[in-house]
Amino acid sequence: MTYGTLPPKRYPTPSKLLHWLVAISVLTTLPVAITMTRIPDGPLKDNLFFLHKSIGVLILLLMLLRVINRFVDGAPAPEPGIADWQKTVSSVVHLLLYILLLAMPIVAWIGMSYVGMATPFFGLFELPPLPFTKNEHLSEQIFTLHGW
Repeated sequence: MTYGTLPPKRYPTPSKLLHWLVAISVLTTLPVAITMTRIPDGPLKDNLFFLHKSIGVLILLLMLLRVINRFVDGAPAPEPGIADWQKTVSSVVHLLLYILLLAMPIVAWIGMSYVGMATPFFGLFELPPLPFTKNEHLSEQIFTLHGW
């Protein structure tokens, strides 16, 4: 992501809100994911998987809004005196973080699609499976990638 033209240190309020909602979602889903893979099968594990999938959809939706917000509201200009190489590294890292935060839920949705399952969103709606031929072996490989 590149720097914008807003005054330094002045992200718009919607940008700040989306930032913190994504951060809270990620910080919530990580311990849920770790726990759900370490407990025995049963209702608790099922509920944690449901919660993890729902938070993943939330992260995807919030990140799509963040990308739109970034184009609409822009971003602050760099602080005066920051070296060009630091601006470049900062922009690359920011872009990679956006890509990762978009890719993780998309990869999971693809994995769910290869087993023919919808992806739930807190019981409010489901992302339907993508139109892929059922392939459980490929789904396992995709979820291995997702788990990294």
